[in-house]
Amino acid sequence: MLLTGKRVLITGAASGIGRATALRAAHEGAELYLTDLSESGLAETVRLVRDGGGAVGCHRVADVSDLEQVRQLAEAVHARVTSVDVVMNIAGVSTWGTVDRLSHEQWRKMIEVNLMGPIHVIEEFVPPMIRAGRGGYLVQVASAAGLLGLPWHAAYSASKFGLRGISEVLRFDLAEHRIGVSLVCPGGVRTGLTDTVEIAGVDRGDPELTRLRERFLRHAVTPERAADAIITGMRRNRYLVYTSADIRLMYLVQRVCPPLYVVAMRLLNRAMRRALPVTP
Repeated sequence: MLLTGKRVLITGAASGIGRATALRAAHEGAELYLTDLSESGLAETVRLVRDGGGAVGCHRVADVSDLEQVRQLAEAVHARVTSVDVVMNIAGVSTWGTVDRLSHEQWRKMIEVNLMGPIHVIEEFVPPMIRAGRGGYLVQVASAAGLLGLPWHAAYSASKFGLRGISEVLRFDLAEHRIGVSLVCPGGVRTGLTDTVEIAGVDRGDPELTRLRERFLRHAVTPERAADAIITGMRRNRYLVYTSADIRLMYLVQRVCPPLYVVAMRLLNRAMRRALPVTP
């Protein structure tokens, strides 16, 4: 799908992949409808878009995990237009930890933000797209943790595998309405999430955590590269969209050589335990 003249809703637009995608979509000629929990970050994205000559039809602070706030967002958007053409579910948070360290609140937060958040957005914005009969597109930003059994990602993967399941169904359900679906599965991306990720049972001041973060950043791609992958995936109507080759390769190994995948995940788990010993 080409974005010229399209109305595009983007969640998580205040920073990272969300902001980079908003700027790229504006450059492609889209009219943007933006939301995020961060008022200051969202205002900065709006300024950057408009300074670059882009169009913002509406922007509103909203917590996607709160259905009522998403409904209010939808009312504000649909007061201006009958429907958007593209919905991009990019907002998300991250918590890692072994199952004996994760709190119930951390499990719940992953589900409420990363899974129920996109569901709320889908509920409020996709049916109007269907009724409009103009076709459209749905972008779901999941994670490599929605494809692979990465160590310490049980809570995060619960949300991202759930989002993958929804996307797999909607990929076919929405085809009759000419609404395409892309499931984006980033690996490492240099965003603020790197600094805010919670790791249950690990002291954030631990030097080993700092070293692990530095190694991660050396291999991570920029938000702009991730945004390019998203826009290219939409243009080519790709279902699975990767932002880096390593995740594509690991998912291929999982499917075509399961024993090798099992060995890789076990080695990765051992490396994680050595690198980040949990506090007693």
